[in-house]
Amino acid sequence: MRHENIRINRERLLRRLEEMGRIGALEGGGNSRLAFTEEDREARDLLVGWMRGAGLDVRIDRFGNITGTRAGLEDGPPVMTGSHIDTVATGGKYDGVLGVLAGLEALETMNDAGIETKRPVAVTSFSNEEGVRFQPDMMGSLVYQGGLPLDEAYAIVDRDGCSIGESLERIGYIGDAPVGGNAVHAFIELHIEQGPILEDEGSTIGAVEGVQGISWTEYTFAGRSAHAGTTPMARRHDAGYVAAAVAAYVRRLAEEVGRGQVTTVGVFEVEPNLVNVVPERARITADIRNFDNGLLKDAEDKLNAFVTRTADEEGVAVERRTLARFDPTSFAPALVEKIGNAAERLGYSTRRIASGAGHDAQIMARICPTAMIFVPSVGGISHNIEEYTSDEDCEAGANVMLHALLDLAE
Repeated sequence: MRHENIRINRERLLRRLEEMGRIGALEGGGNSRLAFTEEDREARDLLVGWMRGAGLDVRIDRFGNITGTRAGLEDGPPVMTGSHIDTVATGGKYDGVLGVLAGLEALETMNDAGIETKRPVAVTSFSNEEGVRFQPDMMGSLVYQGGLPLDEAYAIVDRDGCSIGESLERIGYIGDAPVGGNAVHAFIELHIEQGPILEDEGSTIGAVEGVQGISWTEYTFAGRSAHAGTTPMARRHDAGYVAAAVAAYVRRLAEEVGRGQVTTVGVFEVEPNLVNVVPERARITADIRNFDNGLLKDAEDKLNAFVTRTADEEGVAVERRTLARFDPTSFAPALVEKIGNAAERLGYSTRRIASGAGHDAQIMARICPTAMIFVPSVGGISHNIEEYTSDEDCEAGANVMLHALLDLAE
């Protein structure tokens, strides 16, 4: 390759990771930067400043997605990389952020080396990837590529009744660039694995072949409040009991379906939440995932049947609300191959891998050839303040991405 000896500036990348990590910092490590909050605004301002300092053409679209583009010798759809800078409430400092800052670093490395690429190269930070405050997740990339109408996205509200439109306006990030119908030549996302496989096998780079399907459902149960001591068991309409039974079944469902099925109840709330009162209301969420869409649908059907049966038996009403639903995604084999080849040329151990987490890349795969690069997560820990990826692995992932981008842009 023409640029086989080029490498990213490790110190600059690590310094920016550290500086971004100070925004929304939590005691003991990690970050809390929920989408469209003041912490998110501060992080956006920092990123935009770095992009402009690198001489990129910075554009912010109507949903707050931030794109910095480095011009090519020819006009046309860019080769794009990127991820997100929002976090879960108790997140780490690598999830999403590494992909954005490594993308910026790759473009600055091209500047430093005086490289001219045939195609433009861009880095994007997508809004609200985590889907914690507003659902669904991967929302910024969904709006960007046209999978979610902008007006519908603006109208989504958080638990306090605040809409996305209001929140975006408050932080000053409703931009002018249009959404939907964007043309992208190819998309590559660098991300921490968030699981234990690379570390366990001693591999530095994961060439990601695809992402499993995701189904998020919220169940709200309405029963009748009653005295815990005087109400016979047969006369109760206990919303808390139904929620607990469903939560236990969600765990059993993983074993019942098998073949890679994973299930989680992440939210469990009861009202009035008093020790001597039968709960009249309960709310839970079920997160179920599988790489096989048929098995995922089977799990959804089994869960809904159990919910209906259990609620009916207890005389409790139930409301269902789909928070997110994404089919499994396969990435472009040619791009996966490029990532593997780049890693081997640079001397990094590599293996093919699949993603258990959702990513913006699976949404971008709807409009252009797409792939992902994984680097190890120590202990397989993520969505946790103890999340950690070594400096060496951050550097390795950024170098592989740099070379994959150069290959695609030339």
